[in-house]
Amino acid sequence: MKICVYGSAIDTIPTPYLEAAKKLGEILAQKGHTTIFGGGNHGVMGYLARGVVANKGELIGIAPKFFDKSDILFPECTSFIFTETMRERKHKMEELADAFIVAPGGIGTFEEFFETYTLRQLEQHTKPIILLNIDGYYDHLISTIDRAVKENFLTPKTRSLFEIFGTCEEAIAYLET
Repeated sequence: MKICVYGSAIDTIPTPYLEAAKKLGEILAQKGHTTIFGGGNHGVMGYLARGVVANKGELIGIAPKFFDKSDILFPECTSFIFTETMRERKHKMEELADAFIVAPGGIGTFEEFFETYTLRQLEQHTKPIILLNIDGYYDHLISTIDRAVKENFLTPKTRSLFEIFGTCEEAIAYLET
């Protein structure tokens, strides 16, 4: 399975998120899954990539050409796809992936999650989406989405279009069933 992982590209985040990302990469590689990611060398993305490579997994990086600068991109990808824009990047990631895991991240990760989630709601794909809720990182976001359902901004059906797991093992087990 080709699994796209979204997540932070910042090194200064707390260690548990970085360790979880490395573990996720290790598990994806050990189980024979291809990892698709934004190509970053830092933060959750860099640790994920290191976990994949250390376990001889397939790693596909996708990034716009303007990211091709010293130390921004992970240098050991199995293959790398360059795009012109961020929009093209997301489209290529969505096109290649069989499923999505949203690891802890910032505004870019939020945007990737919501676009993928919206496209699923609009029936543009039926691919699984997982929020990897390490240490309760996404608790407030989940509460906001649940409130939107409670107040009829979202339907319960729309709410059911993504899953939430607190560990890498649970997320991968779900995708494999």
